[in-house]
Amino acid sequence: MPLQISKSKAFIAPLAALALGLAACGQQTTTTPGTDTSPAAQQGPSANISGAGATFPAPLYQRWFTEYNRNVNPGVQVSYQSVGSGAGLEQYINGTVDFGASDAPIQGDRLESFRQKYNAEPIQVPMAGGAVPFAYNLPEIEGQELRLSRQAYCGIVTGQVTQWNDPLIAQANPNLNLPNRAITFAHRSDGSGTTFIFVNHIDTACPNWQAGVGTSVNWPTGVGAQGNEGVAAQIQQNEGTIGYIEAAYAKLNNIPTALLENASGQYVGATPESASAIFQDVEIPEDFALLVPDPKNPEAFPIGGLTWILVYPTYQDANKWQAMRNVFEWALTDGRSITEELGYIPMPDNIIQRIRQVFDERVKAG
Repeated sequence: MPLQISKSKAFIAPLAALALGLAACGQQTTTTPGTDTSPAAQQGPSANISGAGATFPAPLYQRWFTEYNRNVNPGVQVSYQSVGSGAGLEQYINGTVDFGASDAPIQGDRLESFRQKYNAEPIQVPMAGGAVPFAYNLPEIEGQELRLSRQAYCGIVTGQVTQWNDPLIAQANPNLNLPNRAITFAHRSDGSGTTFIFVNHIDTACPNWQAGVGTSVNWPTGVGAQGNEGVAAQIQQNEGTIGYIEAAYAKLNNIPTALLENASGQYVGATPESASAIFQDVEIPEDFALLVPDPKNPEAFPIGGLTWILVYPTYQDANKWQAMRNVFEWALTDGRSITEELGYIPMPDNIIQRIRQVFDERVKAG
């Protein structure tokens, strides 16, 4: 379905429903399998490409890279390490990968480190968007809808709401038999772009939040786990636990998520439609570093963001850069159906054109 985009705005139309695809568990390194590497079977140059970073888009990247290898160019193999945005940015800065991936724009000390090492600006382009819901394990209300007001989820994150039958939770859920069970809040223990998206919202929406914004923060409560995969496992394995994970992980692992009160006072679930509403009629800046910490659209899920690929201004191997560019542009266009299938938000056509222009003008190879 074509997306209708205004010339100056990034309007992302509602998408098809989520579908379950692949199970995500543990830190993953995926290398696309080679099939037929004869010249006749290949479309474009061959290359072995390495990337590392965000776990937020890992299920999507793994599908994209596998499908590209199998169906477009068997000579291109992409190895992607799902190590978290913080570790991915460090590998990108150190030059140990061909591309990095992050759910937080490169900024602060990391930006300065990159500038000093390469005497150039980093190049980051958005590949997809997504929601970051609260997922939970509470058998007593299995199959029923849980609503969390702003006061309730702010209280959970700050450690002020500690029981599932707390009045702040019960008030929004009069038809639920909430248990007198302790709440365990699960969060990321590693440097994480998903954490950045999450606390960027919490810092805006929660008056008592004192830990600030970053890919890592000093959490006032809870238990930590590595990656979206680790937090998902922590929730699944421990009753009474609630935590934040990218929406695709919740769907792929059949973990229920709460409806959250957004800035307009509406209770909204994490769906492709509510995630796309986060970015509706929002202008994306020139460096693509769009943040929407608390969307005002009444149809929007309150917590979500973009995920970026980071490439270098210069590549010595022109064939490798062309192969990598082919993969990314295929993912943004022909790979859009996979983006929608897994519940992520595809980039609109006008942003894809801007990405191509950035590749043309800012990346030098050979």
